[in-house]
Amino acid sequence: MSARHFVKYTFLKLDPAWRRLEPEQRAQDKRELMAACEDFADGHLLQSFSLIGTRGDAELMLLAEAENLDRIHEFHVVLAQSGLMKWSEIPHSFLGMRKSSEYSEDERTVPRGFRGKYVFVYPFVKSREWYALGADERWRIMQGHIEVGREYPGVDNHTTYSFGLDDQEFVVAFDTDDVGTFLDLVQQLRTTEASRYTVRDTPSFTCIAMSLERALNALDGERVTFEAALPAA
Repeated sequence: MSARHFVKYTFLKLDPAWRRLEPEQRAQDKRELMAACEDFADGHLLQSFSLIGTRGDAELMLLAEAENLDRIHEFHVVLAQSGLMKWSEIPHSFLGMRKSSEYSEDERTVPRGFRGKYVFVYPFVKSREWYALGADERWRIMQGHIEVGREYPGVDNHTTYSFGLDDQEFVVAFDTDDVGTFLDLVQQLRTTEASRYTVRDTPSFTCIAMSLERALNALDGERVTFEAALPAA
């Protein structure tokens, strides 16, 4: 079995009609989704993020990491059985795999969660011209790109690979406690030689890390007490 782990980003958007249900029904729907997440989180990495106020097409993001696709599949089957998912759509979904970078010695194969308060996620695709370059030339170009990133130690990179697994080639993700610093980093990265070979790096999602209980309560503004909640991210 491959030692690489799969990383799945699932974005949820609720039907506005759900908020018009009775409070008791909404609370039950949230408890059922919480139970599905707690089952997966027992032995696997699962983190939750709110996008309320940052996106119009997504309100909740779940990050799930597992050793194989079967476990990712099982989690989403159970998730779909919850009451809340019956009122939800998945407008965006990205699948990636951990893999060491050929351009740096950064350790990317070990499962690790996001530690920053804010998380930024977007799909990334490079041009075919990039892959037509020789390996030495690609390495040279990427060193300048990497050096810019090292000027911002408060921003951590969590990029995973998606070649053949999903529509994008990479799922690029960063976390930080300072949104302004991340904005400055991305602006400076636009000036690097490597950025010339970017085909697509949108949509871009700004996510706020929080416990699943808080993220669910934010969906309708109603507090619900759960018997067992995931620890705060």
